[in-house]
This record gives sequence, structure tokens and C-alpha cells, in this order.
Amino acid sequence: MTSAVYELSASVCNEIDRWKAKFPEGRQRSAVLAALHAVQHERGHLEPAALEAVARYLDLPAIQVFEVAAFYSMFETKPIGRHSISVCTNISCMLRGGDEILEYVQEKLGVEPGQTTGDGRCYLKPEWECLAACTGAPMMMVDHKYYENLTPERVDEILDGLD
Repeated sequence: MTSAVYELSASVCNEIDRWKAKFPEGRQRSAVLAALHAVQHERGHLEPAALEAVARYLDLPAIQVFEVAAFYSMFETKPIGRHSISVCTNISCMLRGGDEILEYVQEKLGVEPGQTTGDGRCYLKPEWECLAACTGAPMMMVDHKYYENLTPERVDEILDGLD
């Protein structure tokens, strides 16, 4: 599919092998999600050459790996900022100010959902349906860490503390 060749790191291969071992022989496709998470954690996003490398490692048709990466919103297939920010606006968060928190984050960062700040520091993910922390609404996730019961002041502390 692409001309670039990407080699998986030893740590990514070890992580994939750990997941492959959890599934019966011939069911290596079950490890695709974990493999993509491992690559994205290391690289920041999933470029086509990396997807092809995962397919080769798992001995799968590349299209099966590309389909998974394209389907799930947790995977980034283009470069994004160093920090990934998701603000929940589902019903529980919306009722407790999630929409206002999202608006505040947008104004503070100067970006719309789906955009990266000009300095490459932060990426505001498109709105999520639910981040599964309803009792702590309103909430957001920054680099896979949950922050609950948000106020504008707390958002400032969190975002100002990022490198």
C-alpha cells in the first residue's frame, strides 16, 4: 500500500506477543487492537507504514489492520499534538456543564475539536459520546488520564501543567 517500510520496535513486538499469547493459535487477529495501541503509544499516531508492519507481524492482510485503525476513534492516523484532550459532552456531563467546559477548553487553546494547537502541544479530539465517568461529571481525559468534577480553574491547572 505504501512505499515506506516501518519496523516495529522490540518493545512493541513484546507487547504484541504478550497479547497474541492470550488467544488460541490462528486467532492473532484478536491482538490487532493491542498492537495498534502499542504502536500509537510509541509513535503518537498510526501512519500507513506502521499499519502494514503490524499486519506483517501478525501475518494478516493489511486491509484488516487498516479497517480497525479507521473504525475506532481512539486511533489517530495523522500526526497530532503531544497531548490528546477529550472533553465529554454526553448527557451527564452536559447537565453538569460539559458543554461550557468544552467551550472553555476551545477558547483557552484557540482550536476547534479535531485541531492541534499551533505549537503542536495539544490536540483537542472531536467530541466523544461518553468517556464513562458520569459520576465525576463534567470530565475530560488528557493523555488517557481522567480529570473529573471540572471547573474552568481546574482546567487551567491541568492544561497549564502540560509540557
